[in-house]
Amino acid sequence: MMESKPVRKSVKRPRVSMPEQDPRERVRNFREVPFGYTPQMAIEEAERCLACKNRECVAGCPVEVDIPLMIRLVAEGKFLEAYRVVRETNSLPAVCGRVCPQEEQCEIKCILGRKAEPVAIGRLERFVADYALERGATELPQPRPRPGRVAIVGSGPAGLTAAGDLIKLGYQVTIFEALHAPGGVLMYGIPEFRLPKATVRAEVDLLKAMGVRLELDVVVGRTITVDELMGDGYQAAFLGTGAGLPSFMNIPGETLNGVYSANEFLTRTNLMKAYLFPQHDTPIKVGRRVAVVGGGNVAMDAVRCAIRLGAEEGIIVYRRSETEMPARKEEIHHAADEGVIFRTLTNPVRILGGQGGWVKSLECVRMELGEPDASGRRRPIPVPGSEFSWEVDTVVMALGTSPNPIIHQTTPGLSTNRWGCIVAEEATGLTSRPGVYAGGDAVTGAATVILAMGAGKRAAAAIHRQLENL
Repeated sequence: MMESKPVRKSVKRPRVSMPEQDPRERVRNFREVPFGYTPQMAIEEAERCLACKNRECVAGCPVEVDIPLMIRLVAEGKFLEAYRVVRETNSLPAVCGRVCPQEEQCEIKCILGRKAEPVAIGRLERFVADYALERGATELPQPRPRPGRVAIVGSGPAGLTAAGDLIKLGYQVTIFEALHAPGGVLMYGIPEFRLPKATVRAEVDLLKAMGVRLELDVVVGRTITVDELMGDGYQAAFLGTGAGLPSFMNIPGETLNGVYSANEFLTRTNLMKAYLFPQHDTPIKVGRRVAVVGGGNVAMDAVRCAIRLGAEEGIIVYRRSETEMPARKEEIHHAADEGVIFRTLTNPVRILGGQGGWVKSLECVRMELGEPDASGRRRPIPVPGSEFSWEVDTVVMALGTSPNPIIHQTTPGLSTNRWGCIVAEEATGLTSRPGVYAGGDAVTGAATVILAMGAGKRAAAAIHRQLENL
């Protein structure tokens, strides 16, 4: 009888949990929910890595972080060295460690995940970034200056990544941002309890310290056009304007008071700091019961904000089952812990108003799942005669977004598809206009932060090749 091989210690050891605020406490504040690893926790988790030779986790990272080296350095207690490894290819590690869906990217490739839970790569990335930022130990590269000026339109994750890669190469980089604060969706869309704004500002400040110029309150397409930028001495431009145009269901009652797009609801909460009323005079009246229509991360953000803003009940209304929800499992779990009610297989058909034109109730129909549609998920079908309604005070539509048309309307020759997304080569980000590149949600429609960053990185490499040949 053959002797069985011993199971490696790292396989037996469970994943190190990340401590977090108690749900009963955190629903009363906007402070970050997970506390992050301690140094000892980070070392214990890093020691679970199998140090396999095929490095599949790197293949799953859109920004090509040398994950095995980072983990090895953490296991050795060399946290600052680990941070420098991450920072070589990732300009926003503290952001990625919090909001990147690692379970669908690097961690799903982890060999350890075949027999146990994968290494918590995202948590380790967050740890090393926070460790360095808290100590001010962020050494900045001093690249050799190169000729060439690049305009970055939009300071979201795609634009910041492109700017970071290009400034490291020595180019002159200027970011043009329409809002009064940089960060794009990182600032206006993702709540404080998931991504502290101080973290975003710290990452942006590092880019500014490296030499990136930032021009705020500049709406490219209105204040200045892409053509005017190119005529003003910029040899290349990257369009990372995101997808900020909200979608609605076009059902009766959507114009009532108390109906928000998720974009408006989250922008007022996050960027305009409604959660700090009365210190900031931008309150949101949520009432007793808030219904959020949708099942993605944005819907989870909105409903969790609503509870923190004072709603007694936060309800997710989703036309498919929980299995089909596109939100991260972690976000669904956090929402459930905080008392969010899930009304799945339910679809709104009408919003009814009451006194003063305010929302009074939401009329819905029950759904059942049919055959898979183009997305691969089973198509929701209304159940005849299943209509019902319940009283609500606020309705938030979290149904996805599309790019604002202002850029392509003011840039002759810039091709877009039928959804209004800029057409760009996947490998390079090059658009139909020579010298003009694009990436992130402006090209794909609403997607993840890390995919936008990957697009910014590919476009920066293509711009570098273009400028080298001038």
